[in-house]
Amino acid sequence: MTESAVPRWLPRALALALLFYAGFLISEWALGRLKDLLITLLVSMFVALAIEPAVDAMARRGMRRGVAVMFVFVVLLASVALFVFALGSLFVDQVVQFAGNLPHYVDSVVSWVNRTFDQKISVQDLQSKLLSDSNSLKNYAEQLAGNVWGVSSSVLGGVFKTFTVALFTFYLAADAPKLRAELVSLFPPGRQGAIMRAWKIALEKTGGYIYSRALMALVSGVAHGILFWIIGLPYALALAIWVGLVSQFIPTVGTYLAGALPILIALTNGRPGAAIVILAFVVVYQQFENYILQPRITAKTVEIHPAVAFGAVIAGAALLGGVGAIIAIPLTATVQSFVSAYITRYEVAEPEPAERGSA
Repeated sequence: MTESAVPRWLPRALALALLFYAGFLISEWALGRLKDLLITLLVSMFVALAIEPAVDAMARRGMRRGVAVMFVFVVLLASVALFVFALGSLFVDQVVQFAGNLPHYVDSVVSWVNRTFDQKISVQDLQSKLLSDSNSLKNYAEQLAGNVWGVSSSVLGGVFKTFTVALFTFYLAADAPKLRAELVSLFPPGRQGAIMRAWKIALEKTGGYIYSRALMALVSGVAHGILFWIIGLPYALALAIWVGLVSQFIPTVGTYLAGALPILIALTNGRPGAAIVILAFVVVYQQFENYILQPRITAKTVEIHPAVAFGAVIAGAALLGGVGAIIAIPLTATVQSFVSAYITRYEVAEPEPAERGSA
């Protein structure tokens, strides 16, 4: 064999490398095309795990699983409809109020500009200039029409995705025992127990997360609703529902988003004192929730260190956007509980007196 001879293994290695590279490219292409479907399936699985305890409870009382799933769906749909109706009426009323006060806002802005920058601008001049510039109005109308079409397309896309998630969730929840049996049957008998334990842990942690968040949302909504009713804030019921749900089901920034809206409503109604009271109450209630309410409720459901939960939310948002941020905490709790079940922890031994002295 000469030095220039090609080793026998080299052509085969090159062929395998090219084959693996082609497989990687095909997998990347397929995942790129199926990304939305995979996210939809992930969300459906999360929702199915969340509602399965309620479905199982009704099934044990003699109700068919399909009927139980439909009943849970009706309750969820009614809750979402109430939330949308309450916030929709709030939004419409605010838009009408803003439109009615728009001339006053324009006069105030023009007066401020004239005083601050020593100008002599009048509202009539602005109106005449705006009406005379037909091209600007045309461009603005075309831009507005494009935005309306884009919003309409987004709404229709959201409705279709919601329907798809609901359909997958229905089948996953209604056929959960059968799907679980099919999944477990793929593994040897020695590993089937571990798969069943993993499924049980995921079910407990996901259902526990939803239960704990729903309970804290109820307490938060009632507490803030009572405050809004006492201070006479408009749309007290809608704002209480908003604060309860947003503060609990939007990770990390939900508390700030929830408290910002009632403060803004108080300011737009000319009540800065009420806005300060709401801000103080939100801060105090947040401390009460963090140190008293949440540890008691989540002690037996989802218990994660705040730093781990924060990191999980950031990682989930980076990978899957808003969906990843929402499911990051129960997924992390499931993984943490599953790992803890198979890791043996030992008591930390105290150092000997000689070791302490040498240290």
